[in-house]
This record gives sequence, structure tokens and C-alpha cells, in this order.
Amino acid sequence: RSVNIVAFGNERDGFSEDNQQSSLIWSYLGRSALISETESSVLLNSANHIRNPVFTEYQARVFGNVRLVVHDCPLWDIFDSDWYTSRSLIGGADIIVIKYSVNDKTSFQQLKDSYVPMIKKALNHCSVPIIISAIGARKNEVPCTCPLCTSDRRSCVTTTEGIQLAKELGATYLELHTLNDFYIQKYFGGVLEYFMIQSLNQKSSDKMKKRKKTQKCHRVKPPQLEQPEKMPILRGEASHYDSDLHNLLFCCQCVDVVFYSEDLKKVVEAHKIILCSVSHVFMLLFNVKSPADIHDSAIIRTAQSLFAVNNETAFPVLKSGSSCDPPVRVIVKDSVVCSCLSDILHFIYSGAFQWERLEEDIKKKLKDPEKTEHVLEKVKCILKSPGKLNNLKDCRSHQIKRLCNTSLRLFFNTPVLADVIFKIQGTTVPAHRAVLVARCEVMAAMFNGNYLEANNILVPVYGVSKDTFLSFLEYLYTDSCCPASILQAMSLLICAEMYQVTRLQHICELYIITQLQSMPSRELASTRLSIVSLLRKAKFHNSDCLSTWLLHFIATNYLIFSQKPEFQDLSVDERNFVEMHRWPSDMYLKQLADYRNYIHSQKCYCTVM
Repeated sequence: RSVNIVAFGNERDGFSEDNQQSSLIWSYLGRSALISETESSVLLNSANHIRNPVFTEYQARVFGNVRLVVHDCPLWDIFDSDWYTSRSLIGGADIIVIKYSVNDKTSFQQLKDSYVPMIKKALNHCSVPIIISAIGARKNEVPCTCPLCTSDRRSCVTTTEGIQLAKELGATYLELHTLNDFYIQKYFGGVLEYFMIQSLNQKSSDKMKKRKKTQKCHRVKPPQLEQPEKMPILRGEASHYDSDLHNLLFCCQCVDVVFYSEDLKKVVEAHKIILCSVSHVFMLLFNVKSPADIHDSAIIRTAQSLFAVNNETAFPVLKSGSSCDPPVRVIVKDSVVCSCLSDILHFIYSGAFQWERLEEDIKKKLKDPEKTEHVLEKVKCILKSPGKLNNLKDCRSHQIKRLCNTSLRLFFNTPVLADVIFKIQGTTVPAHRAVLVARCEVMAAMFNGNYLEANNILVPVYGVSKDTFLSFLEYLYTDSCCPASILQAMSLLICAEMYQVTRLQHICELYIITQLQSMPSRELASTRLSIVSLLRKAKFHNSDCLSTWLLHFIATNYLIFSQKPEFQDLSVDERNFVEMHRWPSDMYLKQLADYRNYIHSQKCYCTVM
């Protein structure tokens, strides 16, 4: 038995004066404890190595009786001058070692650009283990940046560059700071000896395979089990949360706030719930919070200086989108802010994060730097958080927190500003028409059409549990949901289909699929969860993607589901689909039975089973 090692590269710094430094391979052969004493001494006296113009050949005994042959090629020129020899060396190698000095950047770059492609070509996809050894301690010199100077040739090769080279070759990367006993015997030697053992094991395995092939008893090959069909991919739907709330400003439904100028001219309509979700100024203005709750005099001053709620009868009569109380009338005291109020509300309704666009719109409208700066400062005061300094002088979009999807959560399932109450399973759930209309088209039609719900505060809900309906409302308010189980996700999917919220349907579908995919086979076989029942519900509620996926899931786990009673509940078409796409296939099982019968008749051991 033998192991062939080929080493390429020079571990010495090409510009160092120390040319008497021992090579890595020579040092390992001279110090390794695995080499017998007699062979080791012969190697140390250099009596048993033959020098060649391009490489040095070493021979030794390792692991007692294993012949070790090492070809050490310190010059990369062998690839340029003698391609046949270099290719033959790589072709016969069991292990390849690539060495370089960490202080010779030029040689490393030449290795990476010129010789690594040649090595990969010579290997021709063969799985030969490769060890890349970065040798030496890096010198902390700052290389010259002059383009005509060559002193940067002494710049170091970084660890990252070495690891990247190792990844390109699929090699093992080692750093040997010095060629002492630890780095050579324990570190480099340990890795090299591991690959030696792997090589010997592989050769023994190959030899056994060849011996079995030459036997007179030619065994029948076992049937090949193909991979199951790929499941259909279910893609999610992009969120339109911000656009839903922004469109609420255009449609003017469920309006409960109207802003007026000081001369009582109507400026713009809005919604308390959206304004209060982004600003404590509006919370104070609409009595959601009291001055004692805010503890910030700056916010109180901003609310008092910019706005005033007016309940006089001198205003024109407005038609409200519902039968609730008439809209609150707010006077804007600052005329400059009043002229830009429409742009400010667009900014707030879009999530309060498109600051550059707001700044640009106000500049175009006012065309006065001082007035523009005044309005922007007022907007910052409106968005100010209690107890925090308003130091956003150089405000940018990435510096302003996106507020709506987090702050609307504060108003979820609370009576604050609520203008509709759902009655479900004997309990009540408060909500806000503006959010419901913006986020759900079915509720928009329900609250603004010729329906009883449009004129009633109390709205009954049927066919859905309280927990499921609360999860549905939470999604409308926050654009997120987290079902606790597969059954709850299916209930939420049914509720989403009832109210035609397609994105929530897709989220529930993805949750169900993810949970089923992560379920181990043993748990899938013992679970009481009925996959066929899920399939029935998915089909009934028009979840085509989920129903198709569940059919593939049953077919892929055919051996499990075919043993369950619920399998008989599949329709004829569903059963035919499952039988057609089942895994493993019926043909494979027949071939496997025939193979087992053959093995039993031959009275020999199966090489697979």
C-alpha cells in the first residue's frame, strides 16, 4: 500500500535573505513520529531522495508498512515548461499540498490568477483532498501606494484571501506562523495524516469493490428510488398596508375630522385614528390623552399654537360617511401650515417616513426658504415623542420611524376613538371604521352602502369565533399575524376568505405549509390532525394553491396516509391524482419485492438493505 503526495509552491519569502530555511515537507518528514526511525534517519541524511531539475522526490515508510512518496515542486514553472509532467503528478496524487508565504503577495497573486485554473483543469472534477498552507508571520509594514514603486510586493496576503482561495478549490486552509514542532507535527501533520488515512480507506474500499465485481456470482442491482416530485411553490403577496391607509385620505370615507382655515374655509378632511397613531399633538387635541399623561410642555404648546377645536354652528353642514357623530371641526391657527396641511396629511397617511418628498412638495408650493423651514419645523414638532429632544434638523427618511403599523396596535381592541362595536359569541369587540374601510373592501362596502351596518354602531358577526376574529382585526391594524396552530391558521384563512383579504389568506396558507413540511414522519403518522379535512376546507374556501399543495403532500407521504382511515374520504379524482403522483411509486415497490425475493433465493447478503 502507498500514499502519493504532491506539494506545489515555495513557503519561503522570495525577497527574504534567509534561504537556508527548511521546507515544510522536509521538516514534516524529518520530525513526524509516524515515520520509523530507520527511514527517518535515511531521510535526514538525504540518502534516499532523487533530485530532479523541477521537483524533489522523497520516499519513506509511514504507519509502519505504508509506502509514502512525496513530490515537492517549489517552482510553479513546471506548469509552464512541462505541462505533461505536472498533469501526471496531479493525476497520480492522493493528496495535494499548496504552499505560499504570507509575505509574498506577488507570488500569491500569480498562483491565484495563473496556476489555480491549471490545477482545476488537471484535476478534472476529481475529489482529491487539497491542503493550502499559508506559512510565515505577517510583517506589519505599510506598503507604498506609488503606482511606479515595487515595494508593495512585500505586502502581506490576508487570511481572507487565503480562505477565499481555499473555497475556490474546495481545500482545507491552514496558517503556519512558524515551522516549529507544534505547527508541523500537531497542526499540519494532523491534517495531512487524516487525509492519508482517508486515502488508504478509500483505496481499500475500491479494492473490495473490484474484488466483488470479479466474483462469479453476478448479483442483480437493487432498484433505484427516485426523488419525490417537487411540491408546487406558493409565493406570498406584497404588503399594501401603506397604500391602503394613504388611499383612505382620497376616498374621504368615515371622516371624523375636518380642518378649517381661520376664515372658516374648509381645507381637508381626515381621521382621528390615523392622526393619533402618529402624533401626541393630535392625541391631546382629540382628548385621547390629557396634558398630565404627556408630561411634555413642548407638545402642549404645539397643540395650543397650531390647532383649536371649534364647536360653533357657523360652519356649513357636512355629510358624514356614517351615522356616527358629526366630524370634529379643527381651526388651523398658522396660515402657512394651513396652506401646506394637505401635503402634511399625505405624509402622515403614507406612514410618516417619506420626508424628502414632503420637503420637496412644500418647497415647490411655498417657494420661500424661511416659510419652508417654518413648516418643516412644525411638522417635526407634531411628530415629537414625549420626553425626547426635537433635534431632527437634518431629517431624512431613514431617521424617521415608520409609525402607523406600530402605533395603530395601541388602538387595537380598545374603546378609545372606537366608532363601531362587533358583537360576537356574547362578547363585544370595539373597532374603528376608518381602519376597517381602508384595509378591507368588504367592510368598506358594508359601512358605506345600503346595509344595516352603515347606520348601526353595534354590528353582529356570525360564523367566526372570537379569537379568530380578533386575529383578523389584528392583521388589519398591524399588517401581521401569528397563528398559534395549523387549525387556527385554517380558521383565520376562512375568515380572510369571507372578508376577501387575499394577502392574509396567503399568509395563512404559507403558515400551514411551513408547519406541515417541518413535521417529522413519526409525528405525521401519529398526529390526530386530519390533512384530508384541511384539504376539504381549502377547496371549499377557494384556496386553490393550498389544496393543490396538500394533494401533493399526501402523495409524497403515501405510505403514511394510505394507512389512515381518512385516506378513504378522498374523492375518486383525488385518489387518482394521489396514486399517479405517489412516492415511492407502485413500480418501485414491486421491483423492491422482486429484488428481495432474488436475494433470499440466492442466500446471500444484500449490499443495500
